[in-house]
Amino acid sequence: MPLTPLDIHNKDFTRGFRGYDEDEVNNFLDQVIKDYEIIIRQKKELEREVNQLNERLGHFNSIETTLNKSILVAQETAEEVKTNAQKESKLIIKESEKNADRIINEALEKSRRINIEVEDMKKQAKVFKTRLRMLVEAQLDMIDNDDWDHLFDTEIEEDIPIEEPQYSSQNS
Repeated sequence: MPLTPLDIHNKDFTRGFRGYDEDEVNNFLDQVIKDYEIIIRQKKELEREVNQLNERLGHFNSIETTLNKSILVAQETAEEVKTNAQKESKLIIKESEKNADRIINEALEKSRRINIEVEDMKKQAKVFKTRLRMLVEAQLDMIDNDDWDHLFDTEIEEDIPIEEPQYSSQNS
């Protein structure tokens, strides 16, 4: 255990035959006591400063740890956001491709149906044209037929009353 100023002050030396001058030793010891007290005070002050600095260092270390953790969390979050965005973009692309395929397939199917309908209409138009031609030709044949000619050759007597034909209300 280190000496205290009081230990130095209370120290008694044994006296020898030719001992040191007592006043000189006492003056020197007083000087040592003063210097020792100054050193003890400085030591206490330095210990107090060291404690304060250690507290601040601890505070800064905890801030550093917190910041490091925050940086790691931010990096992980950024990576997670990036990964999620990539996944979402891939899903959106797949969904868009599916929709595009569906739209194209629907358009192709509609185009096929329209082509079939057009072909059916062309066939129906040809059939209609053929029937109309046959009907018109039959009517022309009837007109060109000689049966009509004898009607023109017959003379109508003026004495015969002409009756107006009566039409029935039924459609033929």
